[in-house]
Amino acid sequence: MRGDRRGGMNRFSGPSQPKPVKVGDEVDVKVEAVASKGDGIAKKDGFVIFVKGAKEGDAVKVRITDVKERFATGEIMS
Repeated sequence: MRGDRRGGMNRFSGPSQPKPVKVGDEVDVKVEAVASKGDGIAKKDGFVIFVKGAKEGDAVKVRITDVKERFATGEIMS
């Protein structure tokens, strides 16, 4: 039995799942890695947030600028 895993989908893949962030939210995150295009990768309750200009290890306050089905983007607040 495969349990709750359906074809590699995560808990945020379905259209009915609420996202832990919305546009305009300000959240404190720690950047865990850097994506191939240079954005920092952080998570809020397991939901990926790409952070422009952030480096791995940065602890930053981020303003969410866009939310998609599987990820959000945000900018570091100055």
